[in-house]
Amino acid sequence: MTDGQDLIGAIDIGGTKVAIGLVTNDGQIRSRRSIRTDSLPSGAVALDAIEVELRECLHEAAVSMSCIGIGCTGPVDPVSGVVGNVANLPGWQGCRLVEELAERFSVPVAMENDADAAALAEATWGSGVGVDRFLYVTLSTGIGTGFLMQGQVYRGVEGAHPEMGHHTMDPSGPKCYCGATGCWESLASGSAIKEWYLQNDRSRRFSPDSFTAETIFELYRTGDPLAAQAIERLSYYVGLGLANLTTILVPGRITIGGGLTLSSDLFLDRAVEIFRSSCREVPAEKTAVRTADLLNDVGLTGAAAVWVQRKIRIDQRKNKLG
Repeated sequence: MTDGQDLIGAIDIGGTKVAIGLVTNDGQIRSRRSIRTDSLPSGAVALDAIEVELRECLHEAAVSMSCIGIGCTGPVDPVSGVVGNVANLPGWQGCRLVEELAERFSVPVAMENDADAAALAEATWGSGVGVDRFLYVTLSTGIGTGFLMQGQVYRGVEGAHPEMGHHTMDPSGPKCYCGATGCWESLASGSAIKEWYLQNDRSRRFSPDSFTAETIFELYRTGDPLAAQAIERLSYYVGLGLANLTTILVPGRITIGGGLTLSSDLFLDRAVEIFRSSCREVPAEKTAVRTADLLNDVGLTGAAAVWVQRKIRIDQRKNKLG
């Protein structure tokens, strides 16, 4: 070991990549590696690959590990640690990540939905520190959210993660893979603005395979009028979605993270204007909106924060029992 500190094993499982690393108890990443998700066709293959990469991290950093935290995309059971039916993790359904990794590494393991994990990271080491009711929103390829009350993840029935990115905003809007029409993700995500632009670009000058939301932001900066419409549309739906969630949850702070945040200067101020003007039945002026502090590190730090917060709850229970 280099400093006498046991580190937290961190695993961030997304639709594009699986990040594996080691994180200190104060949220500093000490080691990281990644695997393309499409190279992991099943839960069994994924477990073997994750084990190899995590052991490599431990060997390279010359440290020991006291626990593992996992943030995983899609429906997961945070109690049993089992992966549900996740659209972008085909073949993983039923994988017992927590149980398997606990057995392979002989350490305690905890898992949360990745948006909840990101919220925990920002609440522990970033923009949500000290906020009683904290809403984290990831604007990326899709839209994910995590809501914390007094530092704890809000859960639905049987521990379910609320999918706020899929509340319906426009019944005549685009069809989403979730089965709904005009849900928030289908209107305000990176995928949504890409699809809208390509459908409305009569020049057909771009290939869908290489065209991204970032391409739209770049076009806007060159004065492209259709890109300006796409960003105004994005601002409107981001703002309206925030207004809907604030009307229901009345958070003290909303933090916006995810890939689109890298170009937030082009849409977020306008989105906040729309949010303020659309949210009138609750004291929305008391809800601060800001961008994330952790940004590209939020995946691994979020996974580590899953364990940090789980341990706090375990210790609180022990204290209550005497």
